[in-house]
Amino acid sequence: MKLMRYLLTALLFYAGQVSADCLTRGTGDMGIIIERAAGRVQVVDRSTHQSLFRVEGFGDLSHASAVYSPDERYAYIFGRDGGLSRLDILCGEITHRIIQGGNSIGGAISQDGRLIAVSNYEPGGVKIFNASDLSLVANIESTPVNSEKRAKTVGLVDAPDQRFVFSLYDTGETWIVDMSNVEKPQVTRFKDIGKLPYDGLITRDGRYYIAGLFGQDGLAMLDLWHPEQGPRLILEDYGKGEQKLPVYKMPHLEGWAMAGNRAFLPGVGRHHVMVVERDSWSPVAKIPVHGQPVFVMARPDGRQVWVNFAFPDNDTIQVIDTETLKVVKTLKPGKGALHMEFAPRGNEVWISIRDKDQVQVYDTRSFELRHTLPADKPSGIFFTSRAHTTGL
Repeated sequence: MKLMRYLLTALLFYAGQVSADCLTRGTGDMGIIIERAAGRVQVVDRSTHQSLFRVEGFGDLSHASAVYSPDERYAYIFGRDGGLSRLDILCGEITHRIIQGGNSIGGAISQDGRLIAVSNYEPGGVKIFNASDLSLVANIESTPVNSEKRAKTVGLVDAPDQRFVFSLYDTGETWIVDMSNVEKPQVTRFKDIGKLPYDGLITRDGRYYIAGLFGQDGLAMLDLWHPEQGPRLILEDYGKGEQKLPVYKMPHLEGWAMAGNRAFLPGVGRHHVMVVERDSWSPVAKIPVHGQPVFVMARPDGRQVWVNFAFPDNDTIQVIDTETLKVVKTLKPGKGALHMEFAPRGNEVWISIRDKDQVQVYDTRSFELRHTLPADKPSGIFFTSRAHTTGL
């Protein structure tokens, strides 16, 4: 009996030692910060504003993005060098990592959380992996541009019914990949959507996919409830007759704001935010702002829209009241104010300030700076609440 007790005590002690480096807690108030220059990720506690882990070994994070597993434990991080990494945020370690392409530009997770898709500039196309071990499930090759090159894929998002949607930059196409049968992916191709689609977004209800067009005025929109109708050009007169400024940084479409029945869009090469009625997709107003908008993001309740700007105005954040359509606050957090992430209920916003090597946390009601967190050249901030939102 004594021997059994000893063995049981030893086993429990050993098990405790093995798991001592992993946290035993919920993940709902956790997140990650991309430390771009170092190829590192910082795991944070959003409620206490504390750093939990710093994890090395993610490669080139110069255009990194991330999605989460449905249980919020694993972050899938997409690196610019084609790296795909699976990070356990409770243990602060990379469980799996592969180099799946030569130049990657983002990814998405399927509706059921079992598949991870990655879009590539090189060699073009989209690769789809098993979320549990990153084994290859499907390789969707894009349209050939010439004998040596395939079209770059951009604007990859997840959509309801186990679908992924993305666009082809070089050939002006949007494709839908239905992965409801992983053995036989079904690809629907839409051609001639517009010139040079550079990014895309999906509305939070999963209905509309919108691609920005670098080669012409207007946007390409596809109704995913009725894809048989094909894409159509919306806001096609947007920008005509106006003198465009040099574009210092292309806006990120996934950062567009949807508030109520309106969309708030960054003016490409202009100093304004455009307001558009959803469904009719007709313009309502243009709101003058400090510089060229990059991210135009709505607080979760839709009451405010927060805007950051391209160089040389990237030391500024402006807040728009979505009822009055006026700028109600201008903040000067510092050079390199690049990315913003709201707490799930909108009481706080975290902003990465690259040139100060810090993340600043603001109260969205009082606009007061509540906390600063050290971070090495921070860029993207991703909270686990994204696990439950289509298109993020």
